[in-house]
Amino acid sequence: MNACIKWLDNPEIFRVNQLDAHSDHSYYMDYADMGKTDNPLSQSLNGQWEFAFSKNAASRPGNFYEEGFDASGFDKIMVPGHIELAGYDKIRYINTMYPWEGKEYHRGAYSLDSTGAEEGMFSEASYNPVGSYLKHFDLKPTMLGKRIRICFEGVEEAMYLWINGKFVGYAEDSFTPSEFDLTPYIREKNNILAVQVHKMSTAAFLEDQDFFRFFGIFRNVTLKAVPDVHMEDVWFKPVLNPDNEHGSVAVSMKVSVRKQVAVHAQFVLRDREGNVVAENSVPLQVLNGNLTGEIYTDVGVIKSWDNHHPYLYQATIALKNAENGELLELVPYDIGFRRVEIIDKVIYLNGKRLVITGVNRHEWSPKTGRCIGMEEMHSDMACILKNNINSVRTCHYPDQIPWYFLCDEAGIYVMAECNLESHGSFQKLGAIEPSCNVPGSIPQWKEAVMDRARTSFETFKNHTSILFWSLGNESYAGDDIEAMNVYFKDKKDGRLVHYESSYYNRAYEDTISDIESRMYAKPKDVAEYLSDKPKKPYILCEFMHDMGNSMGGLGDYMKLIDEFDLYQGGFIWDFIDQAILVKDPVTGKDVLRYGGDFEDRPADYEFSANGILFADRREKPAMQEVRYYYGLYR
Repeated sequence: MNACIKWLDNPEIFRVNQLDAHSDHSYYMDYADMGKTDNPLSQSLNGQWEFAFSKNAASRPGNFYEEGFDASGFDKIMVPGHIELAGYDKIRYINTMYPWEGKEYHRGAYSLDSTGAEEGMFSEASYNPVGSYLKHFDLKPTMLGKRIRICFEGVEEAMYLWINGKFVGYAEDSFTPSEFDLTPYIREKNNILAVQVHKMSTAAFLEDQDFFRFFGIFRNVTLKAVPDVHMEDVWFKPVLNPDNEHGSVAVSMKVSVRKQVAVHAQFVLRDREGNVVAENSVPLQVLNGNLTGEIYTDVGVIKSWDNHHPYLYQATIALKNAENGELLELVPYDIGFRRVEIIDKVIYLNGKRLVITGVNRHEWSPKTGRCIGMEEMHSDMACILKNNINSVRTCHYPDQIPWYFLCDEAGIYVMAECNLESHGSFQKLGAIEPSCNVPGSIPQWKEAVMDRARTSFETFKNHTSILFWSLGNESYAGDDIEAMNVYFKDKKDGRLVHYESSYYNRAYEDTISDIESRMYAKPKDVAEYLSDKPKKPYILCEFMHDMGNSMGGLGDYMKLIDEFDLYQGGFIWDFIDQAILVKDPVTGKDVLRYGGDFEDRPADYEFSANGILFADRREKPAMQEVRYYYGLYR
């Protein structure tokens, strides 16, 4: 198969030769490797890459992926990172508009009869920048002889991949891992990896979030060596019984094998002191070319997980040769026992009414944009815990994988949001006008959003901290988002499904979302809904909008928690300002700059500044209100 530039224009093509999404588990060859900082089965490709910037697809170096290509004219760029922050293209902040508004007239493919398929919208655009990346590498000795895969944790927005002159695949969805098999083409030494990233594709209609519009390889790139017997996917399903004292756990496994071998899976569950509290083993069975198995075991008396006591158990699965007992692969994962349910329209966690004192959190650094590391994550977690915040909504895309593990450990409740916002397709100048809304009920867009739902679920399904799946943000409502809701409900994983924008289209209020979710409803509006035969529990997925001298009315919202059992709280908008640190040309000082400060048009200016933290992570005065009022419900 050859790469096709027209894929950029087609909403029905969003992944080519990608591996199926799977659980975010680690894996090791033995117990000794499990204790090492550097896993012998992985190799980071982060660092300096060769790079060329082009204004559009027509001017890109089309054959740059070929072996023998002369890249002497290429620049150098650091990966991960945003191309704009490396000095290319334009920095632009937009809230709801699409980047081409006011310059070109476009509507989503098939959204209007008059626009049709919008062929050439991105592939032939005069402005749709392209980043061409090259990376030379040798395989680590510990990875030789094994199947080799590559994982891009985040590439914005559409990427084509080659290695050693061979086309490998294509991916969209900027904020979930894209994984490819390199085994047929990889060499021991002198490999040449080529990645071409396009700033916009049809995915742009689905990624219209309120943020700076960047592109490039902005999350980690990692090579993974896959053992001959490998856990492709594992789903831990811990259950907290209604007595809140006992539990059980089921485990579903899918294992790939390079050659036929009988495999046993041994499951062991240990408490934090290392004591074995449950164990079981099963032989794996052949199904559709893989080995599969289910393990079930009662655990007995357990400690439950919540914000006050985030107790986690260490689960370990050892894949062993059934004939001689040889250890083939080891998979550890920390799991917790908790139960989420709706009783009489009230959400309960472990038998107690759930009260959310939450924030919406963008991933952000003033120096590196959405390309953040563990330092920023640990800083954010410390701030969250210090200020009595117990919940985070991952607005409006999946976060980096380590964040979910931190939330598991800290007892932070997560509303895990899919990478979906098509705000500009249904709200124009503040008015609700969905005539060209995508995905809506358009058949050609359905699989693109379903894929985002599947990827989100499959990647993060084992995280105890996730209480809610969120279908996305501000994308109106139609059959396609309804299908996403059905997908999550069919998983029967004990979590609730959230979506706010069915509020704008009440035809779907009974078939999308377990929750009545609103943004910026006034306290009296919340009270009116809850006083008039409400259908569902109520959450404000965004409220307070901490822009300027805001947050003074927080107390009025918190009183609703005591007045109405169905009011479960909400998520402040938002956690941190989006602003970029630059050197002022006049004073020479480092200063924070916001939307509109980079001659970016269209722009929504300082609307990017509505956090309870400044972009450099200094607390704003408003944090005092948050800490006080949220502390009353700690």
